[in-house]
Amino acid sequence: MAGSATARPFSEPDDRNLDRHGHYRSRDGSEVHQPAKSLDGAKPAGATAKCRDGTWSFSHTHRGTCSRHGGVARWEG
Repeated sequence: MAGSATARPFSEPDDRNLDRHGHYRSRDGSEVHQPAKSLDGAKPAGATAKCRDGTWSFSHTHRGTCSRHGGVARWEG
């Protein structure tokens, strides 16, 4: 399923614990929080993957996740 474009369940992260606050439009047309690092170092709620550069992704699909952040280090939940 690594290249799947199937949407995953998601929730919007709490911006107060993240170092970035922007969003982007995903391939499926939904608005997604951009990858960000958590201020406390813990996995933020709603994170779907950890990128190789240490940011957390909130992507709804596998395709393209962490593409500008060194790729996916690991998938979450």
